[in-house]
Amino acid sequence: MEPVDVAIVGGGHNGLVAAAYLARAGLSVTVFERLEHTGGAAVSERVFAGVDARLSRYSYLVSLLPDRIRHDLDLAVPLVRRRYSSYTPVGSTGLLIDTADEEATAASFARIGAAGDVRAFRHWQEDMAAVAAAVWPTLTEPLLSQDALRDRVGERLWHDVFARPIGETLRERFDSDVLRGVLATDALIGTFASLDDPTLVQNACLLYHVVGGGTGDWDVPVHGMGAVTDALAEAARSAGARIVTGADVLAIDPDGTVETADRAVRAGRVLVNAAPAELSRLLGESSGQAPEGAQIKVNMLLRRLPRLRDRTVTPEEAFAGTFHVHETLSELESAHAAAVAGRLPDPVPVELYCHTLSDRSILGPELAASDAQTLTAFALQVPHRLGVDRATAQAAVLASLDSVIAEPIEALLLPGEHGEPCIETRTTADLEAELRLPGGNIFHAPLAFPHRSASGAEGEWGVRTAHERILLCGAGSTRGGGVSGLGGFAAAQEVLTSR
Repeated sequence: MEPVDVAIVGGGHNGLVAAAYLARAGLSVTVFERLEHTGGAAVSERVFAGVDARLSRYSYLVSLLPDRIRHDLDLAVPLVRRRYSSYTPVGSTGLLIDTADEEATAASFARIGAAGDVRAFRHWQEDMAAVAAAVWPTLTEPLLSQDALRDRVGERLWHDVFARPIGETLRERFDSDVLRGVLATDALIGTFASLDDPTLVQNACLLYHVVGGGTGDWDVPVHGMGAVTDALAEAARSAGARIVTGADVLAIDPDGTVETADRAVRAGRVLVNAAPAELSRLLGESSGQAPEGAQIKVNMLLRRLPRLRDRTVTPEEAFAGTFHVHETLSELESAHAAAVAGRLPDPVPVELYCHTLSDRSILGPELAASDAQTLTAFALQVPHRLGVDRATAQAAVLASLDSVIAEPIEALLLPGEHGEPCIETRTTADLEAELRLPGGNIFHAPLAFPHRSASGAEGEWGVRTAHERILLCGAGSTRGGGVSGLGGFAAAQEVLTSR
């Protein structure tokens, strides 16, 4: 049996981050990846046969990847900052939030009858900036205690963001149901919850959406998400890590043995870039209740952007940020109630993102020279328990979008190699089958606030398991979730500081 210092199970972005750090520190590292390529959910692929477009198929934006990781690992990963935060259709007009023009944003508030919320919105932005400034630097440090993190955040903001349901905070601060919903979606992306859920899982989701980079900005990766993980894989290989693809790990033993179909290694430490429930399966242990994802993702390639009902905003402005559809706070809560009752929400809350307005490098020359655009739809409050099939999911998402634009979106889909429309839908069942995400949960497990538990030890990184040799290094770690590298970074630091 081959001895190695560290075996890493899973070649997603977190596993690659850990591999690069540990190999640079002189440890022998082997990464086992089940698929024939690295990247996990952060990949770029030619989704449509015969069409020269490489889409970020699953994960699609970058917010939580620290500059420290990029600098430490010499990652040449350009990111593009988006000017427009979001657009929300409201009847024949809409709310456009322009980060470069406060007056234009205020005028847009007035058009939807929310002029009275302009000042409250600015205060919210200032408060979220303060939360980000307090929390962001701690994410690359050992976990703070809850009291220490509260001291950094301050009592007022702790009360509003960490201590009570975010739905209460939003209702108290804002009068506009539209604005409440625009802000509330950060609490629900990939998380199935009411905004009033007493467990506050929705608050943790919101927190990670507003602290990235210390600003909360969500940036577009030039050349697509695959460029990020390709750079990480190169950093790991250059440092001396061995990456074995097509290697499905069949079992892990607490003694550090990792087995695939054709080899076994004995590692001083095993880092698992997979969901905690998947780790339990590999250990032969009971995992308890499986986590549950709550989203549908639809990738599209269009001849051009759709026309809007709102004549005060161009499609290029509206789709340059996040395009919100049926995402008022009331609609989000109604959708949650419908799903709890076992029904697919109607309408489904959806938000859309257009990569190619910021970066056309993912298109081949002919497409890039045309008016073609990619469009990604992400539906909320559609939990795995509903068992929604692809056709039903896709129809629901398109119907929701069609209800707020001026023309049917299907008429704008480019044809593929054999004339088929360029559209694909991924449900939680697809994510479970293709990426082994239990319940299709993109966060691997319920998100947790970034502080240690009451029983946690000072100096820990939030990656320990019940087995001394085995660490989590993915989104299921305490500060996991999103394309951040934080799970891999934390696991690497745990290994290096305990040597």
